[in-house]
Amino acid sequence: MGKKLYVGNLPFSATDQILNDTFAQCGTVESSKIIVDRDSGRSKGFGFVEMSTEAEALDAISKFNGADYDGRAMTVNEAKPMVPRENRGGGFGGGNRDRGNRW
Repeated sequence: MGKKLYVGNLPFSATDQILNDTFAQCGTVESSKIIVDRDSGRSKGFGFVEMSTEAEALDAISKFNGADYDGRAMTVNEAKPMVPRENRGGGFGGGNRDRGNRW
């Protein structure tokens, strides 16, 4: 079973393929994904890489955490499980609903 890594502080020019090629220096990359904004399609500056073994993941963390990538110090550590978001209300905007307007 592999290990999923969080990779942060990436330049917005980073791609899935560049991430894959970079981490392949430490072993077999099972998957790599840059997270993008769903509206603009622009990178959010972080992504995830899944290495095939625990040893490869630890090697990648030690090699790339703090390493320079286009003038930015990458953050690489073990990915934490996604926490469910709280219900933020939804769908009908927000703000002050009573503005003196009566329907």
